[in-house]
Order: sequence, then structure tokens, then C-alpha cells
Amino acid sequence: MSQMLDFDDNAARALEAMYTTPDVVGQRAKVIEMLAPAPGEHVLDIGVGPGLLAHDLARLVGEAGRLVGLDAAAAMLKVARTRLAAMPQAECVEGDAADLRFPDASFDIAVSTQVHEYVADIDKAVGELHRVLKPGGRALILDTDWRSVVWHCSDQALMDRVLKCWDDHLADPHLPATLGARMRRAGFRVLRVEIVPMLSPQWQPVSYAAGIMKSIRGYAMANGERHGLAQAEVQAWYDDQLRLAERGEFFFSVNRYAFLAVR
Repeated sequence: MSQMLDFDDNAARALEAMYTTPDVVGQRAKVIEMLAPAPGEHVLDIGVGPGLLAHDLARLVGEAGRLVGLDAAAAMLKVARTRLAAMPQAECVEGDAADLRFPDASFDIAVSTQVHEYVADIDKAVGELHRVLKPGGRALILDTDWRSVVWHCSDQALMDRVLKCWDDHLADPHLPATLGARMRRAGFRVLRVEIVPMLSPQWQPVSYAAGIMKSIRGYAMANGERHGLAQAEVQAWYDDQLRLAERGEFFFSVNRYAFLAVR
């Protein structure tokens, strides 16, 4: 059974810091390029998080358009609402990705980055995405497949155990492998699938790799016992990465996959 992350105020601040790293800034640029939002369009951002993507999308659709950011976490909504406060075309609401409380055919665009991998009933969520889009509307879903990780370490067996524990924070840590077929079954026509790598070929403290390393450590410290992981082992895993960084031997890469589809 998965044990999801708790997106409280501390988690919201940590996520915001990670989302401002160059890796994730590049991801947002790729998402915007694929969606090509136009002035006047109505956009739904499912899992708005700290509102960074929503802010960019709201600027691009302009005051003639509309941006609705949806999130289940009050702490995330607080950050996003602050970021979007000066934009009359933008609003943030609490909601569930698998139960969208919007009328049929409400949006030209729906986007979801790093959200659907947390959703237990993914087929219902994709069906809801299809329902709220106008005919011809575009959807973009981006998620990580953690089988794609390449991460240098001194103890591969320990790394495998830590990552197995980390898998538990998601409903489906390998969603991209089945996502295209799920979208087609829901009625979408998948236009493009792009790899969005999170790559750190050397240590950089301001990076996705550095941020996710801290997140994994915190999660494994709290939940590792169910996998037979002692806290001392988790700390040993973390310390090994710091030693590799000091020696110039750090390497991390994981792939995210962006699916662009039309209703």
C-alpha cells in the first residue's frame, strides 16, 4: 500500500524551491511550447502546486482568457493564490483530479504535471479530463517513470531498497508506460510524447537532483521501516551521495514523459 506525501506548509515551500531550479524551469518551457496557449483561451491547471506554471499560462492567455488552478492541498493553494493575486483572469480552487467539478466542455486546455501518478483511479481522472475539455481542446499530462532512474552510488543494493521505498509515495510510479493507451481509451488522440529529462551529470546544490535527494531521505526516514530500512541505513545512503559529490563523482538522471493529446 502506498503512503502518499503530506503537502503541508513545509512541503509546499520545499516544492516551490525545487520548481525554481533550472531543470524544472526547462520543463515548464517544454510544457508551454507543447501546449501553445493563445490569448483568450481557458486553461485548467490540475495540481497547480506553487503556481509557477499557472502564472506563465495566465500571462499567455491574458485578461481575455481564464486560468483555473486546482489542487487538493490547502498549503499549495495558499502559495499559488499569492503568486496569482494580481491576475484577474486567474483563480485557484480546491478539488480532486478524479472528480472535476466543472461543466462539460469548459476549457480549451487542461494540463497536469506530476499529479496523475498520485491518483488511485487514473482511468476516472483521464475520463474527467476528457469531459471538461471542449471538442478540439488540448490536454497535456506529464509524469515520471522511476524505472528510468540512473543514479550513481557506492552500494547498489541499498540504493535499490531506498528507491523501492520511495515508490510507495505514488499510486503508480511507472504511469507513463500505460498512460498513452489510457488516454486513447478515454477518447483522446495522442499527438506527441516527449521525454523531459531531469539530468545532473555533476553535483549542483540548486537542482532537481539535490531537492529530490532531500525529499527521498525525508520520506525514507519516516516510512523505511515497512521496507526493513533502518534510519541509519537511509542516512548512510544520503551521506554516500554527499561523498560522491565531494569527489566529483555524482551522477543523477530520471525521465519525465509529456503526453500531448486532443479531445
